[in-house]
Amino acid sequence: MTNAVSLGLDTFGDVALAADARMQRQDETLRDVVEQAVLADQTGVDFIGLGEHHRPDFAISSPEIVLAAITGRTSRIHLGTAVTVLSSDDPVRVFQRFSTLNAVSNGRAEVILGRGSFTESYPLFGYDMADYDQLFEEKLDLFARLVREKAVTWSGQTRSPLVNQTVYPPLGPQGLPVWVGVGGSPESVVRVVRHDLQLMLAIIGGDARRFLPYIELYQRACVQMGRTPRPVGVHSPGFVAATDEEAQETLWPHYADMFGRLGRERGWPPVTKDRFLAEVQHGALYVGSPETVAKKIAATVRDLGLQRFDMKYSTGPVPHGALMECIRLYGEKVIPMVRDMLA
Repeated sequence: MTNAVSLGLDTFGDVALAADARMQRQDETLRDVVEQAVLADQTGVDFIGLGEHHRPDFAISSPEIVLAAITGRTSRIHLGTAVTVLSSDDPVRVFQRFSTLNAVSNGRAEVILGRGSFTESYPLFGYDMADYDQLFEEKLDLFARLVREKAVTWSGQTRSPLVNQTVYPPLGPQGLPVWVGVGGSPESVVRVVRHDLQLMLAIIGGDARRFLPYIELYQRACVQMGRTPRPVGVHSPGFVAATDEEAQETLWPHYADMFGRLGRERGWPPVTKDRFLAEVQHGALYVGSPETVAKKIAATVRDLGLQRFDMKYSTGPVPHGALMECIRLYGEKVIPMVRDMLA
């Protein structure tokens, strides 16, 4: 692996604690996300991804709008989603939003498509969870055609057909990088190859090396379907501070807050600090000093043969100031160390 690896950051716009210890309003969090992305651009981060959610604890429901605001204040960082919930959206409108973002950012847009780990968007936009698989399969097929064909003819069960339809604005000559977020099912990996798109593995728990069989499956499927392998990436949570202890102690109460809240919704057992620390030491939490985080990222990139690693830097209501310091350390310290380790 060479220095060609791309190192990015992701956020869902987790509603944070304000300086006066109250929970922020979502509008305050959204403005902070823009400032965080500007700092990421200034410190050498390659990509910023904004996740789409429709809940009180995450502020970003329209990531492309926030990305457009970021575009006007940045010059080099690539801009995308983490993820766009394609199943409950219209592929034509998603294409238009990203082709527009790509135009105004001078080719810096990317999209990561997925089904989403939360289900709020399905009833909100009038979709039936019983159609979960069909919605994504058909809409991904249409989106893949839109990014490759100037005039699209398509039909399915989930939206009206298109007949020799051109969608505006068209993409420029550089096209649009399209990733598919995959949580770890073999069928999802094969689907990415079938549509000739880029694989983004969401590794949010356990040793990253357990995902190696999925990457091997991706490579075998490319051979069997006659596809040229495309870049493969990983999205995992993390947090950087000056020392390992500071990073762990800063993140822990916010991590416990978020996973306690989700656990109550989903019937999970209570999260414990011992389990948190075990995930930091041996799992998919990239938490620690710049050197600790850099070593862990470099090992994951090497072990899985990756071309991209995105760290989700916000987990729970971590205050804006701590997130800004995390981003600064990631850009100024972690990224150069990872490149040195992989060189």
